[in-house]
Amino acid sequence: MTTEDQQGHGTEPRIDQAIRGTARGTAPAPLSILDLASVGVGYTPGEALAATTELARRAEQWGYHRFWVAEHHGMPGVASSTPAVLLAHLGANTTTLRLGSGGVMLPNHAPLAIAEQFGLLEALHPGRIDIGLGRAPGTDPATARALRRGLGEGADDFPRQLAELTHFLDGDFPSGHPYARLTAVPRSEGRPPIWLLGSSGFSAQLAGRLGLPFAFAHHFSSTNTIPALDLYRSSFRPSAVLSEPYALIGVSAVAADDEASALRLARSAALGMLRLRSGQVGPIPSPEQAEEYPYSPAEADFMDSLLENVVLGEPGQVADGLEALRKRTGVDELMVTSHVHGNEARIRSYGLIAEAYGLTAKA
Repeated sequence: MTTEDQQGHGTEPRIDQAIRGTARGTAPAPLSILDLASVGVGYTPGEALAATTELARRAEQWGYHRFWVAEHHGMPGVASSTPAVLLAHLGANTTTLRLGSGGVMLPNHAPLAIAEQFGLLEALHPGRIDIGLGRAPGTDPATARALRRGLGEGADDFPRQLAELTHFLDGDFPSGHPYARLTAVPRSEGRPPIWLLGSSGFSAQLAGRLGLPFAFAHHFSSTNTIPALDLYRSSFRPSAVLSEPYALIGVSAVAADDEASALRLARSAALGMLRLRSGQVGPIPSPEQAEEYPYSPAEADFMDSLLENVVLGEPGQVADGLEALRKRTGVDELMVTSHVHGNEARIRSYGLIAEAYGLTAKA
């Protein structure tokens, strides 16, 4: 089976409208949210998840287009380890907001299991579900081995796994295939669109070849953003899914009353990443801890490099920064993520960004 098996046959109706977002307020492009159910020092995972639920409700009221959650494992600062479970809960607490995974790490799971999970989500919340797929483990090597025990596959097998998942979702394995008689249940008339996620060129090129929408992780791989988007667009082939490329980027954005306050919040998250890179896993440090930390010169440089990639400031500054980034990359949609300490600050950051764009409610 080749990766082209999943592309579709041109005679099927396109599902562009399930992919293309709607710009609201004064935003020149659709705005969406990637939320990690961030757990800060002094907060419990339950409190973080309650804040994510409240954020989804408000995001719907404000006018954000879609709300994605990501699969991470072994990270005490991130509570969204199982996107399908969290998405079912968020769907029950919203009515129109588009929900999805940003993403599910396909090599960690059997394709049939993902098809069943997202088929169930689509049945519960029809027309509102996206399947964003990544090929990284979303964790450290030891945890990845524990997750994948018995699967015997990894990121290198991603195209075959993707083709298998698509056939399960569509119920169209070719005659004679070992899985031709299997059915992923439940299976609705419609099915969630697949997005490919990436931080390099591999998924960009694959998404283009298969005519799928593409989401790039600008928030942690900014140097690769333009090359990956160029590769996606140059590789794109019209499919049963899309007639032309559609790309979004994930962007770290922190809004507060002023630039100094936003930078203070962003530094706490950056310290959390610094600790993670050195093997010190834990909840997101507080702003006070970030201020008091004794940075070595190399650590200070690392912090500066991380913060250069964050769009931060008062709401107008953030809106201007996001628009400059949109114009520079030519993306169709922006997906902001405010991975900061403090549930109140996290929710407020998204609300201030919505207010800056004149969406449907005030922060």
